[in-house]
Amino acid sequence: MRKGDSSHSDTRLAPSLILPILLPLLLLGAAMFVGCHSATGRPTKAKPIIVKLVAFNDFHGHLNPHGATLPAVDPQAPGNRFDLPAGGIAYLATLISQLKASNPLTTVVAAGDMIGGAPLVSSLFHHEPSIEVLNRIGLEFSSVGNHEFDAGRAELLRIQKGGCFAGAVADTCRNGVFAGAQFRYLAANVIDRTTDKSFLPGYAIKKYAVAGGRSVEIAFIGLVLKGTPSLVMPSGIEGLDFIDEADAANALVPELRARGIESIGVLIHEGGYTTQTAFDDATCPDFKGPILRIMDRLDPAIDVVISGHTHRAYVCRHGGRLVTSAGSEGRIVTDIDLTIDAKSGNIASASARQLAVVNDTALNPLPSDYPTVAADERLLSILNLYNSAAAPLAQREVGRITQEMPRAPAPSGESMLGDVIADAQLAATRERGLGGSQIAFMNGGGIRTDLRGRNGHVSYNDAFSIHPFGNGLITLSLSGAQIDTLLEQQWSHSENQLQVSRGFSYEWNAAAPLGRRVDIGSIRLNGVAIDPVKTYRVTVNEFLAQGGDGYSVLIDGTERIRGVTDVQALTEYLAENSPLAPPAIDRIRRLN
Repeated sequence: MRKGDSSHSDTRLAPSLILPILLPLLLLGAAMFVGCHSATGRPTKAKPIIVKLVAFNDFHGHLNPHGATLPAVDPQAPGNRFDLPAGGIAYLATLISQLKASNPLTTVVAAGDMIGGAPLVSSLFHHEPSIEVLNRIGLEFSSVGNHEFDAGRAELLRIQKGGCFAGAVADTCRNGVFAGAQFRYLAANVIDRTTDKSFLPGYAIKKYAVAGGRSVEIAFIGLVLKGTPSLVMPSGIEGLDFIDEADAANALVPELRARGIESIGVLIHEGGYTTQTAFDDATCPDFKGPILRIMDRLDPAIDVVISGHTHRAYVCRHGGRLVTSAGSEGRIVTDIDLTIDAKSGNIASASARQLAVVNDTALNPLPSDYPTVAADERLLSILNLYNSAAAPLAQREVGRITQEMPRAPAPSGESMLGDVIADAQLAATRERGLGGSQIAFMNGGGIRTDLRGRNGHVSYNDAFSIHPFGNGLITLSLSGAQIDTLLEQQWSHSENQLQVSRGFSYEWNAAAPLGRRVDIGSIRLNGVAIDPVKTYRVTVNEFLAQGGDGYSVLIDGTERIRGVTDVQALTEYLAENSPLAPPAIDRIRRLN
């Protein structure tokens, strides 16, 4: 009856009818009372639920151990530092299996760049081997990374959904079919302009069954760095917008809360940096980087952040949240335990540790603290098939070198290997019919590893590991003033300076403001100062030519001629100049 309604009928029950109705209710209440108390009469509290996440990031198709190591310290003698042999998907698989066996409520997750920028055995077969073995190790959810877009949006959809690579025969569907990723790629902040919805699902929910017929749920939101368009071919992501990471995640929280989800984690391909020198340093010294500004703006309902992109290993806390990253190339996994309140379903606490994927390909200096992992034989059999198929090309010798040449830059920004690559690209495009190039520039981020050889002998696989993207070379015309602008853009958008070819030189002042660090009068070609109004023929890879890494001035380059791929230019240069000695590091001069 509504308040104020004066007309009603009498609905009171007769006393003789009350007891039959109340008795069952009283008995039910007594049963409920007994059910939530112990035998001593004290209330019992449901035990918290422990969910384990096994996380890694930036795998980049590193299927085989390749001599990579992890810096570690002796726990009993912190001054004793050494390198652990680490990596290889067959070893990673075993470690993940061990962790899953320790807790049935385990989920394997990743923070992007599972493919792209990969060794030959993955790239040659369009990354199908990597997806096949990631399926086998039980990966369930991964954010996309910028490298997932290396071959464009259509190829990423093929990787997710399956199907043979269009136009290919011998290097696709080696087992007759490619089923695609059984794990779910997530991309909440990648928006398709046609639908105004996320290009891939923004989140996934995992339900965990626990004792007593109960269950808890965790939502995983996937994000990629907003700056992805500057890191991939613009033509491959047409029609996609990469929006703010925190805004995209926060927008999903009301929807998840409406579904009763109280535990929310973020898988994000963006990260930070610390000054730690050992992979398992839990002190998180001097934590900084773009991940912090994102975390500062995340909704409080988001409990844990699993990050990547920077290839650093850390376990940190920021703003009360756990944030982790597992380095790169499958050398580390992060073992995360989430304690979930059984009543509320919320994450009460989170802890993590880093575990090395120590392989048996070299001596383990401290097996008692860093156990060697046995290889998973099932995965070895898959790898053997792909390695055998790639071997004739991978093992072909392309040249010789007098010493290994690192990609790491000197304080000036110049790199020994960068010089070699720029020289190779100039040589491949110098002839008039091939472009008539006078200068070549190479972006440091496109140099994926050092130039190594076995006893000085360089294989095609060694060269391909440096240039795994298959970028074609583009020779275009720029004015001297545009070349000056190009050099200034090095510090505005990119973390790596451009590498320059023989005969080109300049000076820069680190103390000068952005946009004024290079004196145009110091820019010289074959000893002659460049003329701001004169036109020069310049070679870059097609990623740069489309404005990649923020070098927007290259978009204005005219009279474009396409040449060979970057890896072909390098292998031909090695063949023609064997044994190749390292060049002098004297093309870029830093004033202070």
